Parts: sequence; structure tokens; C-alpha cells
Amino acid sequence: MLRDKSLIPLSHQHQHALALCVRIERASPIPEGDLAAWLAEIEQIFQTEIGIHFAAEESVVFPAARNFSELNYLVDDLLADHAWLRHQFAQTQKLSSNEVRGLAQRLSGHIRKEERQLFERMQELMSNGQLAALGGELADALRDAAQTCILPTDKTRLRSTK
Repeated sequence: MLRDKSLIPLSHQHQHALALCVRIERASPIPEGDLAAWLAEIEQIFQTEIGIHFAAEESVVFPAARNFSELNYLVDDLLADHAWLRHQFAQTQKLSSNEVRGLAQRLSGHIRKEERQLFERMQELMSNGQLAALGGELADALRDAAQTCILPTDKTRLRSTK
């Protein structure tokens, strides 16, 4: 289903986070000498985008979804993901290479659940007016999020496998 324009800002941020997850997966196992650079990048992305993104979902999207009882279980599940992911992001500097990979896998699964289940169903259930109002609230909630992609460093840039 084509994404409603009200949810596109969240979908764009999902693309940024999924790109990070793919890079982590391809770099895994992350060499010990590169781990600090990866952890710094992950921490920066959380501070400039993902943390703000979670807050916007929790203050705007999830309450709107709760207006539809059939979505309550999904919202509860997504909130549990947020709690786990926040805990991991709070400990970023202590994560091992395997834990970074686990974080990326959980974040990727979480994003796919939002895109494929929550957003799809919300678009089916909400009126155009409700979606437009949601989009306005999201624009305000996401105002402080980074509007550019963070470029990989020499240590976090994927290397050719040739």
C-alpha cells in the first residue's frame, strides 16, 4: 500500500535506521578495532533522530492507533520494543559486537512491524481528515530531528569484499 503523506516523515526516518541496520549486518562481526567508531555513530543517530522519532510515535501515532481497539495489542508490542531499544541505546558504549548486531536485528524487526502492520492498518481505519491531522502533529513532534543522513566514518564505511 502506498504510504499516506502524513506518515512519510516517519517512513523516511525508518529508511535511515534500516540503512544503519543493513550496514551493521554486513559489517558483522564488527572488528574490535572498529567497534568504538560504530558505537559512536549509533549513539549519535539515536540522539539526533531515533530518540526524537520514538517520542513522536509515543505522543502522536500510538495514541491515535489506540482509538482502534484492534491495534492495542500492536501498540503494546511496539512500546515494549521501544523500551528494550532505549535501554540498549542508553548502554551503547558498553555493547559488544554481538550486542550491536542484536540491536540492529531488533530495530529492523520493529521498523518492519510499524511499516507493514501499524501504518498499513491505520491508513485503512483512519479518514483522510484524521490522517491529515496526524501529519500536522507529527510535523511538530519531529521538528527537532536531524534532517540529514549521518555519513559513515572510515571505520564504519563498508569495505569491498573483493
